[in-house]
Amino acid sequence: MSNDRYQGTFFEYFSDLQDNRQEGKVYHRLTDILFIVVSGVLCGYYEWDDIYTWAKVPANGEWFEKYITLMNGIPSLSTIKRGFSLIQPQEFLTRFIDWMSGTITLPNKDIVSVDGKTSRGSKGNDHKVLHIVSALCHSHGLVVGQTKTDEKSNEITAIPVLLEQLMIKGCIVTMDAMGAQKKILEQIVDKNKADYVVNLKGNQGTLHKEVQNYFVEAEQAGKRAAIEERNSEESTFKVLHTVDQGHGRIEKRTYYYSTDLDWMGDAQGDWAKLTGVSDKRKVAFIADPTKTTTETAYYISSVDNVTDFATAARKHWGIESMHWSLDVTFGDDRNQTRETAAAQNLAVVKRMVFNVLKNETKIQPKTSKPNKRVIAAADVNYRDHLINMAFHQM
Repeated sequence: MSNDRYQGTFFEYFSDLQDNRQEGKVYHRLTDILFIVVSGVLCGYYEWDDIYTWAKVPANGEWFEKYITLMNGIPSLSTIKRGFSLIQPQEFLTRFIDWMSGTITLPNKDIVSVDGKTSRGSKGNDHKVLHIVSALCHSHGLVVGQTKTDEKSNEITAIPVLLEQLMIKGCIVTMDAMGAQKKILEQIVDKNKADYVVNLKGNQGTLHKEVQNYFVEAEQAGKRAAIEERNSEESTFKVLHTVDQGHGRIEKRTYYYSTDLDWMGDAQGDWAKLTGVSDKRKVAFIADPTKTTTETAYYISSVDNVTDFATAARKHWGIESMHWSLDVTFGDDRNQTRETAAAQNLAVVKRMVFNVLKNETKIQPKTSKPNKRVIAAADVNYRDHLINMAFHQM
């Protein structure tokens, strides 16, 4: 066996996955099947038939031999599908999270965004649609964890499970309103030793309305205008302005952040380490400044300054961008993998490949992720580069 085969951190973490196939009828290593699937997804294929058709091309069979030993040739379509569906999803997910945790370090105050995405194509007569809750770290642009739930309404129970798996001490966790739950925020602060920035909506009882009223009354009392003039370091009511411009669009954001929460009374203590509340206003316009759209959002947070808050709130869009990328790059909403375990495992593979394509900025720095996959399918050298990143460097 070549010393180059089965080398790298990927094989270290995944080579001893429990194999649940029937003994005596196994002709292909589970690791080989996994490598074929990951490579196929990396090259632009995400349906089982397509992955198998690509893998059995003679030139690709020769290429596989550089990395794995195919003693009995390319596995059949049914073998690939069955082998992958018999991988225990939680074990596979745990290996993925351990792999990420063991190969990257999250800096202090790194932004870790948590959000869910529904894979609409996974719905079938016998299975509910698959909903995946993921965690994205912004310093690396990588998915560092995920867990599944049957539907979006169950995110409240899925988020704590995901948080238990993450090593995010010193980071700032961002979530939408679904994460504004007292026990979830307590877990972030006490167990993860992290901070939080959470959007508010009408699902938190009276809290959203109370925060909204606080800022409305502050504006009516002229407090905002006074802050705009002074904005001193000593003030407990701060303001920060940002401007982003690109693609003919200008977005102006104003963040009002107050750490004076005496008006909340005893209710402040109900929320772990609650330090500040915010009113974020975004005004966007294209070319003509008279044609604008205005959005207002309210937040609670445990960070102690407006700069960290604004950075975290602004970067939460990154995980929404990742969800869009999964649709465009991997056909996530079109994929018809409905067998529950296979769908969960394939979701993990897609996020593995997302990480690789996101990090590849050396050879194709300006190429989109979908086009990187096209190049990988046609250019063996570029494919080798991506495989080296996926299996050796990460």
